[in-house]
Amino acid sequence: MHFLPEKIDDYVVNHSQEEPLLLQELTRETWQKVLNPRMLSGAFQGRVLSMVSKLIQPTTILEIGTYTGYSALCLAEGLTSEGRLHTIDKNEELSSLQEKYFQRSSAKNQIKSYVGNALEIIPTINEKFDLVFIDADKSNYINYFHLIIKKMKKGGIILSDNVLWNGKVVEKLDPKDTDTKVLLAYNNLLNSDERIETVLLPIRDGLTISRVK
Repeated sequence: MHFLPEKIDDYVVNHSQEEPLLLQELTRETWQKVLNPRMLSGAFQGRVLSMVSKLIQPTTILEIGTYTGYSALCLAEGLTSEGRLHTIDKNEELSSLQEKYFQRSSAKNQIKSYVGNALEIIPTINEKFDLVFIDADKSNYINYFHLIIKKMKKGGIILSDNVLWNGKVVEKLDPKDTDTKVLLAYNNLLNSDERIETVLLPIRDGLTISRVK
């Protein structure tokens, strides 16, 4: 969902860095072959992820929710030469498409992908993270946060996607809507946890930037 008027949104996209050709190809193939292609980060948000990563210049990145690998490739653009990106997804069927594009990337030797339950995999990664991107099942956002906050470096950045959830966060809550209920609690957590400072940006479906103090 886009919260800006269409003309303004188009102007923003047209006056931001163009996505690399590799990502354009991945976008086309995702729309042609994969269910729910709207789950892609998209060109503008991808450039935001790339810019944040380049500003931080991380040596360790964790991504929860790989999908077809678009956002991982964007985040990898800012890795240091010795950096490492760990990306986790539960859908094994997407692995071949991810790897196809990871192997064509200049960061191909710096991306390590995992298939399985992120709540089980994260504790096995013996790293402290400079940058984390959460873009997976919304019902576990709070669980992911409590896991990763212990593994963040001081000054590290946590990015959380879809925190506006198609605008449902400001509508009357359906008692059966677990995802929205969890996201409301998650947004409150990020705004109140004294270990971090947070700003919520109305980019695409809502992107929160949290800095670890």
